[in-house]
Amino acid sequence: MKHLFTLLALTLAFVSCKNNTEQNTEQTVKTEEVKEIAYASFGDKIEANDAIEAKLMADTYKDLTVGDSISTKMVAKVDEVCQAKGCWMKLDLGNNEQVMVKFKDYGFFMPKNIAGKEVIIDGKAYVSELSVEEQRHYAEDAGKSEEEIAAITEPKRTYSFEANGVLLKEE
Repeated sequence: MKHLFTLLALTLAFVSCKNNTEQNTEQTVKTEEVKEIAYASFGDKIEANDAIEAKLMADTYKDLTVGDSISTKMVAKVDEVCQAKGCWMKLDLGNNEQVMVKFKDYGFFMPKNIAGKEVIIDGKAYVSELSVEEQRHYAEDAGKSEEEIAAITEPKRTYSFEANGVLLKEE
C-alpha cells in the first residue's frame, strides 16, 4: 500500500511537470510570433494603422482633378529624396507612377539615404500642375544631368502630397 501511494505521487508529479513545460513552450511560441515594427517618426506624431496601400491611392489620384484634395494616410516605398537637404521625396505608386511629397510648412526633413525604404505618410493628397521651372528645380535637387534638365519643356500634371507626419520603417 505504501508503494502504491509513492507510485501515485511520482506519477502526479511527473504529469504536473509535463503540463507546465508544454504551457511554457506555447507561451514562448506565441511571444515569438508577435513582432513589433519599429518606426522613426518625423513631423507630427502619427499612428501606423489604417494606412492604405500605394496602388489603391493611385486609383484615387486618377479620380481627382487639379485643385481637388483629400485627407488620407498611405504606405509606400521611397523612390527618391531631395539630395540638397531632404525637403521632398517621391514615392512609388506602382505602374510607373509616383507621388511628390512635400512636408507641411517645411517643418521637417527626411534623411537623404532612404530610397527603397517603406514609409507611412499622413496628410493631404492632391493633384497639381508643375511648371517647367519647378520641374527643373526638382530635377536639379535630384542630381539630374544638364541634358535631362534641359529636356523639361512642358508643364506636367502631378500627384502631390503634403505630409503632416511620416513614419519611416526601421530595419
